[in-house]
Amino acid sequence: MFTVALTGGIGSGKSEAANAFAALGVPIVDLDVIAHQLTAPNQPLVTQIAANFGQTYVTEDGALDRNKMRQLVFEHSEARIQLNALLHPAIYDEAVKQLQTHTASPYAVLAIPLLDKDGIYSTIIDKVVVIDCDEATQIKRVKQRNQLDEQQIINIIAAQTPRSTRLAMADDVIENTENIKELHQKINKLHQKYIKTCIPSKTIP
Repeated sequence: MFTVALTGGIGSGKSEAANAFAALGVPIVDLDVIAHQLTAPNQPLVTQIAANFGQTYVTEDGALDRNKMRQLVFEHSEARIQLNALLHPAIYDEAVKQLQTHTASPYAVLAIPLLDKDGIYSTIIDKVVVIDCDEATQIKRVKQRNQLDEQQIINIIAAQTPRSTRLAMADDVIENTENIKELHQKINKLHQKYIKTCIPSKTIP
């Protein structure tokens, strides 16, 4: 299975880029979606989170309280490390399982918010696509979308993989500073390139 990692900072347009690939018939495995599924009401992972952080981080219906947890991990790096130790292995296992169901497609897109070049996904990724824009654009988009204040957004950006690191990992970079139509045109061009050139090279365990 030829796997293309799709990444970008908050507000870069990574989700819209994934939608553009999906509209072209490309299978999408989204780690954010998987994380939400695994922390939905009464999932085993939520029980583990409650055992480690306390019931206060679980909502009344038995899901992860994302707002409270987000505040905790941004304020305490050790809490972020502890949470990642619980989440990441489970997310990885589910991502691999989903990729295995798409072997008939020429390639699949693995949407990854925080990509580490030498992380656990490196052995199953063939190409890295970075959706990029400047920080001012990120802040403007997130303000409009999430109603967060500027300092909160800056804190989120600071906690993510640095822009320079993302760009250094990229095999292909898509500048997303225009409109959605322009983004979809760029994705379509890249899709045609992958259809012509991608061949299986990594083994999904």
